[in-house]
Amino acid sequence: MNEIFEFIHLHQQIIYIVILSVFLGAEVIGRVPSVLHTPLMSGANAIHGVVIIGAIIVMGQAAANNIPALILGFLAVVLGTLNVVGGFVVTDRMLEMFKKKK
Repeated sequence: MNEIFEFIHLHQQIIYIVILSVFLGAEVIGRVPSVLHTPLMSGANAIHGVVIIGAIIVMGQAAANNIPALILGFLAVVLGTLNVVGGFVVTDRMLEMFKKKK
């Protein structure tokens, strides 16, 4: 238990920054109009390509016998890919709404 208190004491400023950033992020996201929500989310999901690249690099650097690292890397690649594809699907659906009907 002392180790936990010691960790909190040593990293107190970082913990405050994380807590404040969570509240600030919730306020900013909560005030986005619904009209802008879909384009912003699809763009943010497309940024997950960086996560995919990072996961591939981590998997390439992991030892062959480090099964947990390989499993986590594989999950990161799969989930990041799903997020990127989902972002593009949402963007495509959103752009379909603005096309003229025949």
